[in-house]
Amino acid sequence: MRPAAPISTAFILAFMSVLGLAPSAPAAGDQLKMVPPPAEAANRPSRGVSMDKVQATYGAPTRKIAPVGQPPIERWEYPTFTVYFEYQKVIHSVANP
Repeated sequence: MRPAAPISTAFILAFMSVLGLAPSAPAAGDQLKMVPPPAEAANRPSRGVSMDKVQATYGAPTRKIAPVGQPPIERWEYPTFTVYFEYQKVIHSVANP
């Protein structure tokens, strides 16, 4: 009887890849780098603050834009930021460009 020929490593890897068993490289993913909000964000009104509180804290706005739409969205402009209200509460404030 003749001895069996040794099976090569290349043959084993090829066979495993056909079966979907081949060793694979570790999965790589995207990295999301979180950036802290700018320091000026602390100098604007936060969500949920009332119109009265905004005016008491920051003074009268330089311009008030009348409510638009339903629910009514009102905008107050200050020199460094703009505040958006839904009814009587802040829904967003953004730094002016």
